[in-house]
Amino acid sequence: MLEIADLATAYGKIQALKGVSLTAKANQVTCLLGPNGAGKSTLMLTLAGILRPQRGSVKFEGEELVGLTPAQIVARGMALVPENRLVFPGLTVRENLLAGAYKRRDNVAIRSDIEAMFARFPRLGERQEQRAGTLSGGEQQMLAVARALMSRPRLLLMDEPSVGLAPMVVAEIFSIVRQLHQEGVSLFIVEQNAHMALKVAQHFYLMEQGSVSFSGNPGELAADELIQRAYLGQQRAQRSEP
Repeated sequence: MLEIADLATAYGKIQALKGVSLTAKANQVTCLLGPNGAGKSTLMLTLAGILRPQRGSVKFEGEELVGLTPAQIVARGMALVPENRLVFPGLTVRENLLAGAYKRRDNVAIRSDIEAMFARFPRLGERQEQRAGTLSGGEQQMLAVARALMSRPRLLLMDEPSVGLAPMVVAEIFSIVRQLHQEGVSLFIVEQNAHMALKVAQHFYLMEQGSVSFSGNPGELAADELIQRAYLGQQRAQRSEP
């Protein structure tokens, strides 16, 4: 479904992505794990068209996305839930959802989808005329997910959906991930909470220092060891030993 090949992105002289290649299959939850500074969010911003890569290919359902605008990428069926939520704080909950459907022209279906979002996220329904900036962190995360779903994506990108949230809210967010997967939405998730991510993923990748260092399935002992090394810094320490 999503095929990334030799993708390189930089911030000035800082090389954030160093030839990343990976695949996210249809009807799966694919997770990208790794420590802070590994390049995970840079990859998501590049996939969404917000950052332009130096080289490489991003194909979604066989179509090249590199060079397209973020709006064109959304129109092709891929939507991003950004890190730190980034809802429109001055707009109401309902207005945020309408913003998520800005490329659509089917007004009757849009209204129906908004009501469906309020059914899926009852707290948003209760606060539909409330400004998004006054919501709690968990409510803002739900709104960010609902806003992305308003474009009716076939692949949902989620960048650190659990960051800054209380454990009970994190569990609720990952419950929503499971539900979306059961409904046929494919998901590609960047996450630091490896414990929660591996509960929902069918496949995962480990990223370190701008490169993919491991690919595997949850439950593999070798994968668990590599994740522990990456997050605790053991792998780098071992590499530096004489």
